[in-house]
Amino acid sequence: MPKRLSYQLYSSRNFPPLKDTLAMLAKIGYREVEGFGDVYDKPAAVRRLLDRNGLAMPTGHFSVDMLQNERPTVLDIAKTLGVRHIYAPYLMADMRPKSAAGWKTFGRRLAAIGQWVRSEGFTFGWHNHDFEFVKLPTGETPLDLMFAAAPMVDWECDVAWVARAGANPVTWIKRYAHRITSVHVKDIAPKGQCADEDGWADVGQGTVNWTACFAALKNSRALHYIMEHDNPNNDERFARRSFDSVSKI
Repeated sequence: MPKRLSYQLYSSRNFPPLKDTLAMLAKIGYREVEGFGDVYDKPAAVRRLLDRNGLAMPTGHFSVDMLQNERPTVLDIAKTLGVRHIYAPYLMADMRPKSAAGWKTFGRRLAAIGQWVRSEGFTFGWHNHDFEFVKLPTGETPLDLMFAAAPMVDWECDVAWVARAGANPVTWIKRYAHRITSVHVKDIAPKGQCADEDGWADVGQGTVNWTACFAALKNSRALHYIMEHDNPNNDERFARRSFDSVSKI
């Protein structure tokens, strides 16, 4: 069992209020959560809720644009909430490069962000989805190009998105184990199931080979294992079943 089980609060965005979500997570046994945009509006109030429930927020997602253009705000949020590891989580489809040169340029953009984030005492990494594993006409893979251009940028590996891209998560975990500092523990439903949940599953109820993934992750730098479901129809069920499943591995 990973030592630090966390929960990406995005999973409960459709089940407000936040105070109830945090109380539910603490009752299940979580001790960490991961932040994202919607929970940053009132960081001092959120910190009080975290403290009240014995929860910490060591990791957080901040958009690339925010990291480039709103540095004081990022720093205030991170320091208030106790975030130590900052991850850029996504790139909108119309902003994604179309060529190898473009992905290298984006990698250098991340490298520049990482430089200032680290100078403030935080770590910085990229959180993947599936598009980073779709090969270009040249046969090159965007993630490889990004990381080659940004050698100091860490990786928050979203295992299920790697698998949804048709790639083998274990292969990629082994390739970049030295970069992995956090992991999104997310599962994919068997074909034809959980259509109302966009094909995602509670962790341990899907098709991802977690035994093999966790074995590979032992050789990584991963500290935080973060449960996530992009569209659960019952967040308490997802949080509990996932916590119980991973606790038994």
